[in-house]
Formats: sequence, structure tokens, C-alpha cells
Amino acid sequence: MDIKSLAETYKDYIIEKRRFYHAHPEVSNEEFKTKEYLIKDLQDMGIEVYPCKNCNGLVGLIKGGKLGKTVALRSDTDGLKIEEKTNLTFASKNGNMHACGHDAHISMLLGAGKILSSIKNELCGNVKLIFQPAEEVVQGARDMIKEGVLDDVDAIYGVHVWGTFDAPLVDFSSGNRMAGAYCFKITVEGLSSHGSSPHLGIDAIFVSASIIQNLQAYVSRQNDPLNPLVLTIGTINGGSRFNVIANKVVMEGAVRSFNTDMDKIINDLKKIVENTAKAFDATANIEMMHYTLPVINNNENLNNIARNAVKKLYGESSLGTLPTLMGSEDFSLFMKEVPGVYGFIGIRNKEKGIIYTNHHEKFDIDEDVLHRGSAIASQFALDFLNN
Repeated sequence: MDIKSLAETYKDYIIEKRRFYHAHPEVSNEEFKTKEYLIKDLQDMGIEVYPCKNCNGLVGLIKGGKLGKTVALRSDTDGLKIEEKTNLTFASKNGNMHACGHDAHISMLLGAGKILSSIKNELCGNVKLIFQPAEEVVQGARDMIKEGVLDDVDAIYGVHVWGTFDAPLVDFSSGNRMAGAYCFKITVEGLSSHGSSPHLGIDAIFVSASIIQNLQAYVSRQNDPLNPLVLTIGTINGGSRFNVIANKVVMEGAVRSFNTDMDKIINDLKKIVENTAKAFDATANIEMMHYTLPVINNNENLNNIARNAVKKLYGESSLGTLPTLMGSEDFSLFMKEVPGVYGFIGIRNKEKGIIYTNHHEKFDIDEDVLHRGSAIASQFALDFLNN
């Protein structure tokens, strides 16, 4: 039986698994039950399972019938702290939600496990099924790499379902796909005084507002507009009372770019933060925290294998184009270690009322694309190993 037919055979199983994991989401670094469920699901297929020791990730290993290379297929597993409002019969009721589609990624990879296990004797090499935690906090890929999950891997494949991309299109475009994100924390130190006497204090809130303005001016006036750059201040906390000049403010944010050498941007931000504060006799520092690199499809061999897998299974008309995104994905850290390719699967279906984008409390997917995702991943693995 060919891969397309096998995917149809396992379609109900794949949807069933998507609904199960959708109903039981766990947030980053808390995917304990998810890990347990996945171990059981893989063992039920007869797949060897290797749980990570220092995170909630795990690897399923499918050994091919002939010696050869090793290819990895990856899914992320964490949900978000979002109260679900989809009214689905299998909606989450625990205060978390798979609002980014990682439940779909899990089920598609389990489906690929079913398909590849069925044809393992045809494989010239091995397949690793990587179930990665903590993608939403840019940590899981780094943790799994430290545990050596890529040590014997020759190539890695990943996809993301996307809410603004029509089902059942699939995109494996070359070049820039998702931006790198560098998260930071800014601490501003001022001096308290009575609100009626601002001249006796140093207003950390006012200084922070000036820093925000100047950071956005950097994006609009010092960055080349042909090089995409987005800077976001997502949190700002400071002050103790309505009539007291605040002596401290802490802000958190992120800068996103396709520049793989961020040293200049980081140094520029540091200069703006420190000098803006200095102009008002305050002090401020910027601390760069976790980061992920841009997702760039620059391996044409893998890009072609992925696109050809789509065409073999579902025809050239199934290939679509999703515009480059400024969102980020720590799959890029895998791609730094081994050659990789990253794609997008359309899940928007207006006729079914599936219209909300990722991270929305009503986000849903067209489940009819899930078995296709399993088939394409399996075809990619087969073609990579056997060619």
C-alpha cells in the first residue's frame, strides 16, 4: 500500500489523537502528562521510545530495513495559557489551550509514525520522531539538542499549521520564513519623590516612556526598511502609588529580525537605553535573555525533496505560498545544527467557519488536512533516506 493510501487508512486515528491532545493541553515546561501519553502512543505502535532526562521531550526511533542515513521529523507539544472559547465538544477545560496548533503537529507526527512503521522495511536508514516541549518559551529545542537528540541526524523536517493559510495548501518556499527573536529586559532606576514635587525626584515611568519612543524611532529611522525589523515592548511594571514618583520600572520585550548577526542591533539598543536614561539623570540597562534564530530554507536539496513529496501525493496545485512571517520558531536551533527544511500547512476553511489565526481563543483547524500532513512527512522521510 502506498503512503497516500496509508494516510487515508489512518485518517480517523490521526483526528482522534488531535482531539485527545487538544482536550489535554499543558503549557511550556509542564508537559508531564503529554509526555506520558506520547510514550504510550509510540509504544503501542512498537516504536522504540527514548524519553529526555532533563526536559519533557522524547524521541521515537523507527529502524529501517536497510542501513543508511537518519532523518528527524519534529513536532512541538506545548500549549498556551489561554482560556478556550471554541465551543468544540473536545475543547480544553483546564485553563490552557492548544491555540497554536501543536495538537495538530502531535497528531500528524503520530500519523507519520503509523505510516513509516508500516513501511519500515523499505527504509534505507532510520527515522527519529522528535516530540519537543517548550517551544513557546524558546527553550525546548535547546534542551533537546543538549541531550544529543541530533547527534546522528543527517537532516530534520518540521512544519507548522497556520490560521491565515487556506486548507489544504502546503508551502515549502525557499529563503526567509520566520524571523529570529531576541527577548530582553530593561530596568530603569530613578528616584522617588512626592507626586506634587516631580523636580525632587527622577521619574522612572517618564524615562521609560522616552526609552520606548526612542527604540521605536530606531526601527523607523535607523533601520534599513528593506531589512524587516520589529521591536515590541510587551510588559511594563513600575510605581507604587498614584501620587508617588516611581523610582523603578522593569520592561520586557523582543526584537525580531532576519539578521543572523544581531551584535550591531543589540549594541544600538543598549546605547539608546543607557543614553536616554542618562539624559534625565536616571540609569537603565538592557539584559538580553533567550533568543532564537531566523528560520531560513536555504538547503535547496531538502526544499526540493519536500516540494516533490507534496506534488507526488497531492499534485502541484497543492503547493501554495505563505508570505514571510515575523513570528519566530525555535526549530531554527535544530537547523543550526543539521540541515533542515520548514514548511506551513494551511488550515483555514471559511466554509467551515475556521477563520481565526494562531493564538486566538477561538483558533481551530480543518482536520481534513491532518492525514495529508502525516503523508507528506512520511514521503519526505522515505525520499530522503532512499535517494
